Amino acid sequence: MIRLLRTDAGNRDFQALVACLDEDLAIRDGLDHSFYAQFNTLHNIQCALVAYDDEKFIGCGATKPYAEEIAEVKRMYTLPAYRGMGIASLVLQELEKWVGELSFTKIILETGKNQPEAIALYLKSGYRRIDNYGQYAGIANSLCFEKQLKK
Repeated sequence: MIRLLRTDAGNRDFQALVACLDEDLAIRDGLDHSFYAQFNTLHNIQCALVAYDDEKFIGCGATKPYAEEIAEVKRMYTLPAYRGMGIASLVLQELEKWVGELSFTKIILETGKNQPEAIALYLKSGYRRIDNYGQYAGIANSLCFEKQLKK
């Protein structure tokens, strides 16, 4: 049975999953990894989710405030053995619900061109491609997305 836990960046299971994510991204991003890593710290992450299969942590995601009514999705990851089972969709839906409860009206995110699974997830989940924002403006390997949240 899949269970989602609302927590924060101090959760040890969340941190363990983020370490796995960072290892994966170091391979996918190659020489660009250090550029992206500087924007993927756990600083300012107050809304973190951990997905469990019974007691085993299997996936995560988080958000942090970007602007007054805009939250940014960060640190989405599912262990390889659990991919294709809808775990990331569950995490993303719960993050959207959570930030909506906190009065955010829009959610944005950045992902890399070398992450086709993530791109497919966001498109399937109703996100639309936007111009690269903030630190990702002009970065060829970055793709940015947004979604208006239901009020």
